[in-house]
Amino acid sequence: MAQATTPAPSSTHTRGPVTGTARDANRKRAPFLIEFYRSAVGKKYVMAITGIMIMGFVFAHMVGNVKMYLGPAEFDTYAEFLRQILVPIFPRTLFLWLLRLGLITAFVLHIHAAYGLTVINHKARPVKYASKRDYVAANYASRTMRWSGIIVGLFIVFHLFDLSWTGTGFHYYRGAAYENVAHSLERPLVALIYIVANLALGLHLFHGAWSIFQSLGWNNPRFNKWRRGFAIAFAGLITVVNVSFPIMVQAGVVGHVG
Repeated sequence: MAQATTPAPSSTHTRGPVTGTARDANRKRAPFLIEFYRSAVGKKYVMAITGIMIMGFVFAHMVGNVKMYLGPAEFDTYAEFLRQILVPIFPRTLFLWLLRLGLITAFVLHIHAAYGLTVINHKARPVKYASKRDYVAANYASRTMRWSGIIVGLFIVFHLFDLSWTGTGFHYYRGAAYENVAHSLERPLVALIYIVANLALGLHLFHGAWSIFQSLGWNNPRFNKWRRGFAIAFAGLITVVNVSFPIMVQAGVVGHVG
């Protein structure tokens, strides 16, 4: 008896694209740096590099502000020095504005990369820290990273209006750096805002200083102790010194200009 045979699949049958891979392959690729930034790894690198730039600015800004304790002459001289950087190579304040534009760019990229990573993490399974010890050490700070960043961002806008642009409710004198800082921090509400914002900054810096090595692929369990020590020392130094200014002005130790 003849055996029934199963007809062979038609040679004309083709398999459709799987999960949109064909469409992705046909998409026109952007330049390498843009394609790299679109990835989670690229965004982590951008966050790390801009984070280093911001940390450098925060440290330099703190060191300059310490001259508040040396009196009006020293502090105002320092403020004028910032306006005179690279004069006469550049016109007065030009290099200062170039620095400001660079920092603004770093802040924008830092925020955009953070937002992009949040979107990526929401679309996929969250990627935890490489080791349990990494996660435990930065757990609390990382959970509050978004809110501390928002608080610091709002404070920066207030700070710029308060001491660099227009003043906020006190007699603001352009160029009188020491007097403006003193009169601003003499207001209890403003002093409280500065304290809260700098506590949030310290928390943000701790997590950033801790995770920056991991984002760049430099993490190793053997160095976790040093990473943690650096994060605590850097964030602690910035927080303690910055918070001291409104406290000392409120106590009348510094800032009295008559």
